[in-house]
Parts: sequence; structure tokens; C-alpha cells
Amino acid sequence: MALTNEEMERYSRQIILKNVGGRGQEKLKQGKVLIVGAGGLGSPVAYYLAAAGVGTIGIVDSDRVDLSNLQRQILHNSDRLGRLKAESARETLLALNPALTINIYPLRLGKGNILAIIRDYDVIVDGVDNFPTRYLLNDACVMTGKTMVEGGVLQWDGLVMTIKPGQGPCYRCIFPDPPPPGAVPSCQEAGVMGTVPGLIGAIQATEVIKILLGVGETLTGRLLIYNALEMRFREIKAERNRNCPVCGENPRIRELEEYTFVCEAKGER
Repeated sequence: MALTNEEMERYSRQIILKNVGGRGQEKLKQGKVLIVGAGGLGSPVAYYLAAAGVGTIGIVDSDRVDLSNLQRQILHNSDRLGRLKAESARETLLALNPALTINIYPLRLGKGNILAIIRDYDVIVDGVDNFPTRYLLNDACVMTGKTMVEGGVLQWDGLVMTIKPGQGPCYRCIFPDPPPPGAVPSCQEAGVMGTVPGLIGAIQATEVIKILLGVGETLTGRLLIYNALEMRFREIKAERNRNCPVCGENPRIRELEEYTFVCEAKGER
């Protein structure tokens, strides 16, 4: 998929990088990335991937733009209050880079539709704010062999991990089962500093770009944790758990499960 003259100029600062070049930029153009959640995390991920020239971006989000989102969700603005986030995201991304293909899915993810949605994408990005969707995504990606870049934020903290089924641990290797409802507060309940999802989302986007290019070292088997108050990063090494309920030697989860509380594909709110 050859680059046009306009694309050569648009991405010139990337193309001159020795790990990118023209062939690498063509890989990005051919790349297909699905971002689940167009909120605090999904916004910077989508924006940077669009700017970098990832040719096809899918956005899953069933929520609508709320005034309280605008402190951190940079895909949206005051004129779009009440609109579907997926539609708002597409409008912003196409204004930035009109040559892209932006697919939107303003719906609820469930075991009945998730496999069909993720099927045509190279990389999946988790930018959700609830555990049911996070575990559903993890299980679906493990079962289909899809690479997923996991991210999470709360208050002043954030984390990132890249999940490559068969090559490193999945989310359940570290956190085998979802916490009970109400055990962990949401951002709506506990708050979040707006710059934290911006930074974590930028790291997630960088992971995606490296995966599509096939360069560098990803956060596979490494949980990167960030604390903004102390301005510190720390890394926790993780290995595949032989007793993991979904990717272990004798998995007890062999089919996708629906959880007991609502599983919405909403971004970090």
C-alpha cells in the first residue's frame, strides 16, 4: 500500500526514523486497531494513532458525552454534549486525518458480538472503566490469539501491560477473577487527575505502534505502574500462570462468559 506524496510529507518526521522508514509507514497505513472505550484512555490512544497514520481505527463505546468528561477526554468538546462518544470520536479523528478509515460501534459488548467485532483487527486496546468488559476482552483476545494493550487509571495512578497470548501472561494470570461489584471504586466515585489517562494513553499508543512496526520491546510480561504524585514509574515482572483460568495448562474457562453486572463498552469516564 504505497504512500502518497501528501502522506510522505505528513509523516516525514516518523519516516526519517531508522526503525520506521517508508516501509514502516506503509505497515502503519495497513494496520487495523480496535479501541474499546472513547474516554480518558481511548481519547489519547485514538488521537495519537490517527496522527501516526494507522489506517483503520475502530471505536467501541456505548456512552454519550457528558460535561464531566471534558476535563480529560480530549476527543470531545462542549459542542458535543449528549452526543454518542463514538460519533464524536470519529468526527475529531477525521478532522485530524481525513484519509483514515474510522469504524464506530456505539453498542454494548457481550459474548454474542465481541468475537465478530475484534475479528478483523490486528491489535485491541483496552480503554474501559469497568471490570466485566476488561475480563471479557481479555478472554476473547486469549481465545482468538489477539494482541491487546491493557491500560487502567484511578486518581493519580495508572498502569499499562501488553498481552500477547502464548508469549506472556494475560490479565487473568495476575488478577484471576473480577472483584465483586463495589469492591473497587470507579473514576466517577474516586476521581482521576486528567493528565494521568493522557500519559497512560500515550504509552498505550506507543505500544501499538511498536507492535504494528515489529520493533522495540513491548510491555509483554511487564506491568508498568505510574504514580503521578511522586512522578515515579515502577515495573513488576509477570509470568504466565500455569493455573490461569483462561490461558493456563488446564483452563476452566473455555467459552466466553457474561458477568452478572452490566458489561458496557464505555471509556474511562
